[in-house]
Amino acid sequence: MFPRFGQRCFTGRRLFHASSVIESAQRTTKRISINDIRQLYIKREKISVLTAHDYISGKIANDANVDIVLVGDSLSMVALGYEDTNEIPFDEFLYHCRAVARGVDKSFIVADLPFGSYESSISKAIESSISLISKGRANAVKLEGGVELAPTIKELTKIGIPVMAHIGLTPQRANALSGFKVQGSTVDSAISVYEDALSVQDAGAFSVVLEAIPAKVAKTLTNTLRIPTIGIGAGPDTSGQVLVQADALDMNNSEHSPKFLKKYLNGYELSVNAVKNYVNDVKAQSFPVLGQHTYNIKEGNYDEFLKKIVNK
Repeated sequence: MFPRFGQRCFTGRRLFHASSVIESAQRTTKRISINDIRQLYIKREKISVLTAHDYISGKIANDANVDIVLVGDSLSMVALGYEDTNEIPFDEFLYHCRAVARGVDKSFIVADLPFGSYESSISKAIESSISLISKGRANAVKLEGGVELAPTIKELTKIGIPVMAHIGLTPQRANALSGFKVQGSTVDSAISVYEDALSVQDAGAFSVVLEAIPAKVAKTLTNTLRIPTIGIGAGPDTSGQVLVQADALDMNNSEHSPKFLKKYLNGYELSVNAVKNYVNDVKAQSFPVLGQHTYNIKEGNYDEFLKKIVNK
């Protein structure tokens, strides 16, 4: 069995010239656990979830006290420039998962199972999940799908791997869904989402992402289920919310944004302007400033240096 999967000990990032006291404190930092998430749900305190794709984005989310850091396959688009989430190879995704984990010592880490890493068989899903947890240092995995993935969720949880489900709009299946469209807006579609929700709950998922479904449907599901619902484009009544960090900080300067997105920073424009200032300073020779950004050498040493190179 895998008792260590539910909650892992973070050893911290090795610091240059760090004392053993600091390193010890890092090793004993308390990480949010599934039980902590459950307690937030029981107390009806909203659960914050944010994606991360590398060390610095993971550290930003962690230091901002995000409850759950999601290493989402959205990183294939926002961080790597792929056309969609289905293009990223598993090993490449695992690399990013490890990078995020090095920046996170408090938040609970959930890693997506990328497209192609779990659909073909339960054994494949187990193998991929073990890699994300043992090598990627995630605390749980997330997979897209409802009724049809219930057996997989059941087997994963049976061996101690926590699973976050994802229903409604499932980006990995966008082609089958005729694009990125709202799900659950018709009677039959809403019933299908409802059945998916009950199915993943009964299979043992500890929470479920509800993406792009009508707010009223999401509220009904949240009131019906016994596990936390994490909404993205699902209204204000879910147990928590998730956004893609690069979108929330507007780091990609995208012309088209989903209706549910709130941008908390004009990150791309601010970054471009800052880099332009750097370029201008270099061209104008106003950076670096002698004495402010430079290192000194004793005059005697410098004179001796000049003598030696003249004689070479």
